[in-house]
Amino acid sequence: MASNLYEGIFVLDSAKFAIDPDGVSQQVIGILEKSGATVDTHRPWQDGRLAYPIEGHRKALHYLVYFRMDGQGLTDVTRGCKLNDLILRHMVIKHPRQLYDVMVQALDQGDAEVTEAPAEPAAAEPEPVAAAAKEGDSQSDVKAGDE
Repeated sequence: MASNLYEGIFVLDSAKFAIDPDGVSQQVIGILEKSGATVDTHRPWQDGRLAYPIEGHRKALHYLVYFRMDGQGLTDVTRGCKLNDLILRHMVIKHPRQLYDVMVQALDQGDAEVTEAPAEPAAAEPEPVAAAAKEGDSQSDVKAGDE
């Protein structure tokens, strides 16, 4: 069976991540690998205040992972996330090949820019509109019946 390309965002307990970032990262990667995934790249994405409390947590870390796996393994990922007390929420999105490759490249490069196709040349600036006619010179001043 062909493997699909996925992006996973995992909302983690930021206090536990601050104490042991490598251990927490390995727990997330371990859940994916037990489910049959091959992880291409991963990293912390955003740490900050949540819009609303989740299980009493007002602050959390969003951890981004790009991985490949068969679609049948997603039920195992969901089960593993629900059983792990570090993962408050998670979401997995399936991507097409082109988008996946660009996102993985961007994540691997960090803050460096992603190489893109050259932009099309900018269209020529439109000619400035001629100055409005003086009062009395415009045709709009003439009433429909006066012609």
